[in-house]
Amino acid sequence: MASDWLEVPLGSVTTWLSGGTPNKATTSYWNGDIPWISANSMYGSRFYDSGLRITESGLSAGSRLAPAYSVMLLVRGGALHNRLPVGMACRNLAFNQDVKALIADPSKLDPWFLLYWLIGNERFLLNEVVEETGIGAGKLDTKRMQALPMQLPPMHLQKAIAQIARSIDDKADLNRSINQTLETMAQALFKSWFVDFDPVKAKIAALAEGSDPLRAAMSAISGKLGAELDALPQEQLEQLAATAELFPDEMEKLESGEIPKGWEVSNMRSLAEVISKGTTPSKLDLANAEDKPKIPFIKVKDISVSGEVNRGGLELIAKSIHESSLKRSILKEDDLLFSIAGTIGRTAFVDNDMHGANTNQAVAFIRLRNKRSHFPLCWLALRSCETQNFIASKVVQAVQANASLANIGDIPVTLPGDDIIGRFNLLAFPLIREYRALQSETRALASARDILLPKLLSGELSVEALAEQAGTA
Repeated sequence: MASDWLEVPLGSVTTWLSGGTPNKATTSYWNGDIPWISANSMYGSRFYDSGLRITESGLSAGSRLAPAYSVMLLVRGGALHNRLPVGMACRNLAFNQDVKALIADPSKLDPWFLLYWLIGNERFLLNEVVEETGIGAGKLDTKRMQALPMQLPPMHLQKAIAQIARSIDDKADLNRSINQTLETMAQALFKSWFVDFDPVKAKIAALAEGSDPLRAAMSAISGKLGAELDALPQEQLEQLAATAELFPDEMEKLESGEIPKGWEVSNMRSLAEVISKGTTPSKLDLANAEDKPKIPFIKVKDISVSGEVNRGGLELIAKSIHESSLKRSILKEDDLLFSIAGTIGRTAFVDNDMHGANTNQAVAFIRLRNKRSHFPLCWLALRSCETQNFIASKVVQAVQANASLANIGDIPVTLPGDDIIGRFNLLAFPLIREYRALQSETRALASARDILLPKLLSGELSVEALAEQAGTA
């Protein structure tokens, strides 16, 4: 560490704001335009939005607004046993009482440096500073946090160090943005073919008008009309025509509603080899385990709204427990996950690096009989609004909200013939492969950032040395 670095208490260069929760029984406080940050929305290092929003009256009645470029830090919650939820408010955000907003003194501390200082010290904070609350949650004591010594380089170095980390996070943010687009494209295709039945209905309308049903279906599939459709390369037009030919030109009525003629309404149970859930290791199992915990143990809190398992915060269980009392819930690659307790409807798939992980009773897993044919269809079905609404209608409210494995099995899946599924997979699988590759790259970027940060923050690695290494790479 250079001589021009200063050691200061964290609290001397930051202002800490506390948030709150408006009364949830007052409907006028909720579903407004102001994102409201809680532990459930604290994934990644940049916060733009939240699944919950409040109104101006809700803000006045029980919450608080953190200005843009505040650092949002979770100071109470179960997540603090495994990870440090922290990120930059990239706009004005409201927040609850379990979160603190840290405002950097602009004359002494760069807010992005503050963010990466906290991220870079995650292991220390989790191992040495987090306290037990007695109700299963972890706690970061505000006074103790504010007293922590902070090694502070000159402002230009703060900005340079932060910029290195930000450039890595910029790429990760770009990946997430691309993945949102990829999923939107896949969902639009799924909804058009298997929910709204656009190609079929286009044929029916064309027949009623006396126009060409095949061309109408081609337009519905491609989203192109008239001259735009004609301008497509001949090979693409032939592929479109072959796909459009597969769709029927009639609907038939079932008890559940109308579907294309010859199709069927199946369910997740009929497509699955296994639908099950995990369990929580008993205290006796934990006490008797002689081997060290090393098997990832997935809980609802580890599954983000965007559908990814957060690797950094996973709890671990002993292999001896994993292979005995929890053997029924050993996960395999491409298993589909769906949360069924507490926060209902979080979805993810098991990637190859999570093959052999385990899960608890709040997470259901679906192992498909035929992954090659049905993985895209079932994953997109689970992520769809229709499935989320279906499960929401089945939820039982007890101490916490619960859905059953029977509910998961009952999730409707509209099945066409194998020929249409094959065409759908030709379009959907490339999107999903790119989606998964970008998720993997994003995890690798986060790992690289977390290796670099402690060295930069301690002065072990200088910005200049890093620049030289990059220049010779």
